[in-house]
Amino acid sequence: MFDLLILNGSVVDGTGSAPYTADIAIDGDRIVAISTDKMRPEDGREVLDAGGLFVVPGFIDNHAHVQTSIHERPLAENFIRQGITSIVASLHSGDQPYPLKPYLDSLEVAPNVGFFAGHTFARKQVLGLDNRAPTATELAKMQDIIAEGMKGGALGVSTGLVYVPASYAETAEVTALARVASCYGGIYVSHMRDEGAGVVQSVKEVIRVAQDARIPAQINHHKIMGAGQWGESTTTLALIDEARARGLDIKHDLYPYAASSTSSSVMFPDWALAGGAGSFAERIADPATRARIESEMMRILMVQRTGADLSRIQFRDVSGMPEYRGRTLSDLATERGLEGTPEDAIDLLIELQLNGGFTAIYHAMDEEDIVSIMQHPWAMFETDGDPVGLGEGFPHPRSYGSFPRVLGRYVREQGVIDIAEAIRRMTSLPADQIGATDRGRLRVGAFADITVFDPETITDRATYIEPHQYAVGVRHVVINGEPVLRDGSLTGAKPGRPLTGPARPVETSPEACVARIRP
Repeated sequence: MFDLLILNGSVVDGTGSAPYTADIAIDGDRIVAISTDKMRPEDGREVLDAGGLFVVPGFIDNHAHVQTSIHERPLAENFIRQGITSIVASLHSGDQPYPLKPYLDSLEVAPNVGFFAGHTFARKQVLGLDNRAPTATELAKMQDIIAEGMKGGALGVSTGLVYVPASYAETAEVTALARVASCYGGIYVSHMRDEGAGVVQSVKEVIRVAQDARIPAQINHHKIMGAGQWGESTTTLALIDEARARGLDIKHDLYPYAASSTSSSVMFPDWALAGGAGSFAERIADPATRARIESEMMRILMVQRTGADLSRIQFRDVSGMPEYRGRTLSDLATERGLEGTPEDAIDLLIELQLNGGFTAIYHAMDEEDIVSIMQHPWAMFETDGDPVGLGEGFPHPRSYGSFPRVLGRYVREQGVIDIAEAIRRMTSLPADQIGATDRGRLRVGAFADITVFDPETITDRATYIEPHQYAVGVRHVVINGEPVLRDGSLTGAKPGRPLTGPARPVETSPEACVARIRP
């Protein structure tokens, strides 16, 4: 008797190989047999019928915002219903569990989850929101924080260089922390410093850190922001190829939407936000400083982000104005009796920031860049999503639909990439990236993380106007041998496990390595 049988499915094993018909047997948390000969249903304590369906390794989400909240939504339904079995909380900005190991040990959740040590977190602990370089002593303290994270199970170090206060860091500071992660067999994952006019230089910076710190590097949500930069993916992808040809391990990932989502801070020059809200208010109160801020904001608006069309900034959550969820900056301008000029936009953005800021969806990308990045052989996928409750707040639709959107829109409807290659980029490629080589493939001995879906119906349903809609087409999801989604219904099971480092083999004593690189 086997614990679980998955019968009559078309197997796409995650390696890029073509689909074939087979049955799969699971005992405990592992795959114990894959047979092209028919297995008997009576030989399984539980049986999942996959007739007419694809059976694939569980999808691995390369970046989602679950690092401090997964315990609050342990079933992770909006992720599970996409077929995601493992989530990489690559963090890159904001808070993180610290110390990490006790948090990992306490988790009882449905998906597997991996964590990173965050540059932003370390910098805040030592420098707060100061806009300056650390002293040698302060840099050593930051390195100690990263080392503790790595010893606690982190997969590597992550940066969010577009956000305050990480944006105040020079490349040398980032490299010094990446070297610590490298000592522990970690990888470097980055939300780049600039995804607009400076996107080419930002890709070069990621490559430079990888080279100088001797560490594999990954670009989170590779994108090209702002109409003035559309088409630059040709250059950024060429840079990745050139670096790989030199022997560097550079990969990247994306979500399949032409709009990003983040806080209002990205609409301001980072120096203007140094020191927090009080300091920002003081700068705005000074006419000369405000004039400088407005001038730099105009460039951000017109070149880096959405241009003169105020409807391209769509609010998710506005401090003190819940009625504006889903509405746009253009709507706000109209209700104020304004013409909706770029100058109006600047005034409104400053007002909103003074009142607590907002999160928004920024419609600022081009479909051709998305397709070009998606077709690159070293591109993986992510949601960049939030753990959401159905009907709560106003999320970006990627939180509900990223992986089904790739399979429905880009594989089935447009033929941008074929099904076997898309599955490889969702499974074995990201599994190998984090050193989880016993996941991401359907083979005997691998962990039984398995997604079963209908290739004819799988699609995303969430939209920018009505985001709270689950994806459809995923029938069964199994994690560590236990069904968490059966016949389209959650089982309530929480078999997920921490995905811990090292992501790469450690060749020497990590502690001795760190001692050699301390300032």
